[in-house]
Amino acid sequence: MHDLQFFRSHIDTIRERLLGRGYALDVDAFRDLDARRRQYVTESERLKAERNQATAEIGKLRREGVDTSGRQQQVRAIGERIAELDHQVEELDTEFRDFLARVPNLPNESVPVGRDEHANQEIHRWGAPREFSFVPKAHWDLGPELGILDLERAAKIAGARFAVYWGLGARLERALINFMLDIHIREHGYQEVLPPFLVNSDSLFGTGQLPKFAEDLFKCEKYDLWLAPTAEVPVTNLFRDETLNGDVLPISLCAYTPCFRSEAGSYGRDVRGIIRQHQFQKVELVKFTRPEQSAAELEKLTRNAETILEKLELPYRRVALCTGDLGFSSAKTYDLEVWLPGQNAYKEISSCSNFEAFQARRAQIRYRAGKGKPEFVHTLNGSGLAVGRTWVAIVENYQEADGSVRVPVALQPYLGAERIDRSGGRLI
Repeated sequence: MHDLQFFRSHIDTIRERLLGRGYALDVDAFRDLDARRRQYVTESERLKAERNQATAEIGKLRREGVDTSGRQQQVRAIGERIAELDHQVEELDTEFRDFLARVPNLPNESVPVGRDEHANQEIHRWGAPREFSFVPKAHWDLGPELGILDLERAAKIAGARFAVYWGLGARLERALINFMLDIHIREHGYQEVLPPFLVNSDSLFGTGQLPKFAEDLFKCEKYDLWLAPTAEVPVTNLFRDETLNGDVLPISLCAYTPCFRSEAGSYGRDVRGIIRQHQFQKVELVKFTRPEQSAAELEKLTRNAETILEKLELPYRRVALCTGDLGFSSAKTYDLEVWLPGQNAYKEISSCSNFEAFQARRAQIRYRAGKGKPEFVHTLNGSGLAVGRTWVAIVENYQEADGSVRVPVALQPYLGAERIDRSGGRLI
């Protein structure tokens, strides 16, 4: 959400900056709303002053014994007009809120300018893709052959874009969750939190999914509850409508949740395998910071996510998203893309973003430094990591010629196995 006064004062500059991310701001519609609101407010204030003056005169005349019934009728008429104007102002305030709620965040000045993903900038790479002595398989072939991934039975149960994991496949998912949480808590200093997996509309508005992206979400019929699309939503909203003590910032939280997305905007993308699912698991990193801290905290958060990939010895690259590829609420985003040999491509495994004050203004999350005036915090989050995609990366990168999969050394204590072969999959 944007600050109305700032928006009003910098409308032309804002329009130009939003064009860089492919959003055409309707300046005329904004100015029309603004002009009508100013008109009603001005008239209401004038009439209130007129009513106050008339009321004082009526009191004086009544003390003098003068009949004031006519004047009182005029004051009542003025009051009715004021009530009508104030109601129109309230309606326009709602229109303003709805208008601003659909306007994306302004890109940070450090974000590269570009129209789409082709203008994203690679920052660095880590690890060299493995050279295979055989043709590596994609996980959608290798997983079913090992009996650890079952897409057909998942489709029978729930439909397309769901998965069933068997045996060591299921244990690998659980091992990854515990491994990620342990690293972020013990080594990176995050506090673990287990939030609700259902969230209300106010929470989704606060982080920017509503109203614009309702079609990407799953709604519970008869309830104001939605399946959380990411732990970002419940964890960020932990402090909705609160003023934090500035001395405790930054706050770094870490949460595991299942995530649910309709993927309405991804038709035809990653339709095979488990890269893009309606239900998946994720370990999320969320930060609340002072404004002057947020740029540095984004770098730290991104490095925390990269550390997981490095400990698992998975080749990846960091990419800075350009203005045209930024998410709706983000001011700056780094994507981490892991190498998948079965698909001969890098695929996103984490998106690390600084939202600056955009979410905090929507969710009314402030902090107070000393005796100063409360200010909006900056919020950040990133996947640390997407568990299913990490599962895919391990299966594809660690596969052997005999069809088995080696387990990364760092993960072996969590899985209790050094290798996944056909004996560790489906028994029936």
